[in-house]
Amino acid sequence: MNGVRISGLGSAKPENLVSNTDLSKFVDTSDEWITTRTGIKSRYISSGETAVELAVDAAKVAISDANVNPSEIDLIIVATISPDQMMPSTACCVQSIIGAKNATAFDISAACSGFVFASKIAVDAIRIGSAKKALVIGAEILSKSIDWTDRNTCVLFGDGAGAVIYEKSDVNKIINIYTGSDGTLGQVLTLDHTPINNCLVTTDLSTSYLKMDGREVYKFATSVVPLCINKVLEGTDYSLSSIKKFILHQANERILNSVAKKLGIDDKLLFKNLFEYGNTSAASIPIALDDAKSSLCKGDIIILAGFGGGLTWGSILFEW
Repeated sequence: MNGVRISGLGSAKPENLVSNTDLSKFVDTSDEWITTRTGIKSRYISSGETAVELAVDAAKVAISDANVNPSEIDLIIVATISPDQMMPSTACCVQSIIGAKNATAFDISAACSGFVFASKIAVDAIRIGSAKKALVIGAEILSKSIDWTDRNTCVLFGDGAGAVIYEKSDVNKIINIYTGSDGTLGQVLTLDHTPINNCLVTTDLSTSYLKMDGREVYKFATSVVPLCINKVLEGTDYSLSSIKKFILHQANERILNSVAKKLGIDDKLLFKNLFEYGNTSAASIPIALDDAKSSLCKGDIIILAGFGGGLTWGSILFEW
């Protein structure tokens, strides 16, 4: 099978940075309350930027970083739970704008694990030869799906996009990918869609907001992320001591610190940027990877890990 490597990274965010202090002006909260419970100090919130616009901006940076022509890209996958519209897909909109005329394009929905799931599809496609260059994007405008009167959820989330170019390579750099799902626990983290409203059924079309059982999500995340990390190492020549950086979904600092403690690793090995971005769902990992790249050295062994609604989880082991 073909080898695969990451050849380009990019990210994009809305113009407006909203601090905890800014939030406290219209939500019953404070910088201290948010920071001590989550580690989040701010988040980027759209004042009109769309998921497509952020996805395109991130994609253009990644394409330039990889030094590829958009016409060379043969697969585009966008992971999102907050698309601008259901049809056309965000990926097809990106394809049109960037001029990737030869790419098959589609969206997937796996919440905060979306980037890992999309990456697995892209990497598998390159491995078997059905693609040579793939653009994977996580893009979210979560601010439109949040109840801004609920301080337990609205303080957590932000908007943004991150993009990665995967390419066929003679030397394989994507060592392993692990994913999993458990639909029986799906109701602890939900975002409803348009209900049935037709000639037979009349339904109140009130706005649906993201709903979360924070206690259950915390229990899930702190148990599944160590599992993700150990599973992606199974059957490889690498161990925890081989890993130079752990780049996890940026949901909550308490979760990240708990994972480090359970694994027995130095929390300095965990990359963190949630203090600036908050939780950007499917965009979280690629944004964090783009932010972390300046601290990575050629040959470093890295683990990415995500967890989220579904419930879903996944991890990627790769060489930088």
